[in-house]
Amino acid sequence: MKLLMGMIAAVALMLTSQAFAAGKVDMAAGQALAQKSGCMGCHKVDGKLVGPGLKDVAAKYKGNKKAEEMLVAKVTKGGSGVWGAIPMPPNAAVKPADMKTLVQWVLAQ
Repeated sequence: MKLLMGMIAAVALMLTSQAFAAGKVDMAAGQALAQKSGCMGCHKVDGKLVGPGLKDVAAKYKGNKKAEEMLVAKVTKGGSGVWGAIPMPPNAAVKPADMKTLVQWVLAQ
């Protein structure tokens, strides 16, 4: 029985490691960060609120290899003009690692 449980644990660990290596996004962590950081006050996943819907953001940058890096900088510093006249305020209080998780979550929508 112990051998079977050990084998199951090893397989689960390998699958988890493969998921992280493949660049899988932690969707629950991203959503929690979006709510905690105030993103959902201006954005919805589907459709425009004050800012664009997050699925629209993901669609706009789909296939753009530099999107993650660019959006991390833009969301951190704030900006305007891409989605209309209403500016997005800076989010400098969000830790860089959290910002990366947050942007990966947005791009995975």
